[in-house]
Amino acid sequence: MAKKLWGGRFSKKTDPLVEEFTKSIQYDYKLAEYDLIGSIIHVKILKKTGYLTSDEANKLSDGLDYICDTVKKKKFKFDRKCEDIHTAIQNALQKKVGDLALKLHTARSRNDQVVFATKMYCNMAIGYLKIDILRLAKTIIEVANDNAQIIIPGFTHMQHAQPVYLNDYLSAYKEMLVRDVDRLGYVSDNIKICMGAGALAGTPISAEEYKLKAEEFIKEIKMGEACNVQAVTNSLDAVSDRDFVIEIISALSILAMHLSRLAEDFIIWSTKEFDFIEIDEAFCTGSSLMPQKKNADVLELVRGYAGRLYGNLVSVLTMMKGLPLTYNRDMQLDKEPLFNSLEIVSSELKVLTGLIKTLKFNKEKIAEHLKDESLYATDLVYYLVDEGIAFKNAHTIIGKLIKYSLDNEILIKDMPENLLKKFSDKIVKKEFVKLFDPLVSVKSKKSIKR
Repeated sequence: MAKKLWGGRFSKKTDPLVEEFTKSIQYDYKLAEYDLIGSIIHVKILKKTGYLTSDEANKLSDGLDYICDTVKKKKFKFDRKCEDIHTAIQNALQKKVGDLALKLHTARSRNDQVVFATKMYCNMAIGYLKIDILRLAKTIIEVANDNAQIIIPGFTHMQHAQPVYLNDYLSAYKEMLVRDVDRLGYVSDNIKICMGAGALAGTPISAEEYKLKAEEFIKEIKMGEACNVQAVTNSLDAVSDRDFVIEIISALSILAMHLSRLAEDFIIWSTKEFDFIEIDEAFCTGSSLMPQKKNADVLELVRGYAGRLYGNLVSVLTMMKGLPLTYNRDMQLDKEPLFNSLEIVSSELKVLTGLIKTLKFNKEKIAEHLKDESLYATDLVYYLVDEGIAFKNAHTIIGKLIKYSLDNEILIKDMPENLLKKFSDKIVKKEFVKLFDPLVSVKSKKSIKR
């Protein structure tokens, strides 16, 4: 049985069922590097405050540096029998430097350790994620620019609405992604990394000492720009706060929603009914029964995973809602939803970036959709408005004209001028029919800053 960081007051061994039920090493091993960073800083603090001699501090630092190096190189063997990653590292250090490792826990609690490590992990993960989001946004803009002259039907209520540039359509998703980057940036800036809360009541070491040593080392390892270090202002809040986890998963849920909407548009566009795009075979799958199938499974999973992220958010909110101050063991259940959300979104961003680069647009099929005269109804209304008719009246006139067209199965463009004038004497056919042009339609919109 692996050694624990506690147990002095217990006379019985922990039941194996409890060991298995309460351990978190199977997922919190991801915090190893950041727990080690916290330990290295803590050694510096203990040395400065006299709890460790220089020789003791050097030996502990060397041991921790060695373990940290093995973790970075993915050579550290995690003892799955340990309760958590903090215990695993402590035991590994004890094997390396002997009982001197027992001094490391002076003025320290796992409650404080886990918050420090999780916050550092989150800051670094957000940094990588922002790069992936911006890479996807850049790819979208590149594809949009490469197809800048394509005009497509725009939709409201999944019905033909008005012609729009494909560039504008795709750029709408770029705008969403930029907001996602800003949102995650705000969350990251709001994560205050601190040490010295202890279990809940603080420690005998000064708050400024913790802050100073943490800042020095985090800058030394070039993580300073990603980490906002501050002194503990309320130790009870420091160990019991999981707002930052909830904010991250919330921001990721919004991001997943944006990616799901993008995926849904592409799923629709790739159907035979629309046929706006062709997705490269490398990003599609087939059917075990129907040999003709080319399925957009990647996009469907992006759409489906949004529900997983929403569930992760709700699970952490629900877990936290009834917890009294301060730390409670329930809180270890924030890790799996957090890690899972970050991993899902990271994978989605990468696969979507690859998929979008391969998209081919079917200009001929898009042109067929643009023949729908209803797409130009609003342009016809503005024509009458420019002729002096009140907008509401013009709206009614064009509505009646479209209904007549549909009921009698005759295109407006094919109606004789005397028939058009029955709807309004302001209509001049040769000017009126020029409006059934997607380029004329999109160019007439002046309110968009390009």
